[in-house]
Amino acid sequence: MSVFTDKEIGYLRSQRLGRLATIDAAGELHVTPVGFHHDEADDTIVIGGPNLRQTRKYRDAIERGVVAIVVDDVPPPWQPRGIEIRGTAHASDEGGRMIHPDFPPDCLRITVRKILSWGVNGPRDRTDPRERRARVVGASTE
Repeated sequence: MSVFTDKEIGYLRSQRLGRLATIDAAGELHVTPVGFHHDEADDTIVIGGPNLRQTRKYRDAIERGVVAIVVDDVPPPWQPRGIEIRGTAHASDEGGRMIHPDFPPDCLRITVRKILSWGVNGPRDRTDPRERRARVVGASTE
């Protein structure tokens, strides 16, 4: 069983670009646009791209292990929706081509620890504070 709801999985399938946040050795944040894919086989988020292993985002993710990715969009007239996923990252030699067939197979895989989604179930009700609730998955206590 997935940590994501059916609507969240459908949303992730419909998107191709997210923003990955990492932390460097000095504690500085680094946010970059990335291609991603939800691997339903192991319920991880796969991050890949050309020359991934030579990038700062890759080094920071592997060295610190803690990452977040936001996938969002704004359909008209103005209906923001998205998912923030926090978790731990590890290197993998398989998965990069899930994002794009021309990408190398190496990738980062994010094991999900916390999910925050909004507007994925339809237009947001801005008066309902429950509309944007986070949920912790697995054994983490973030």
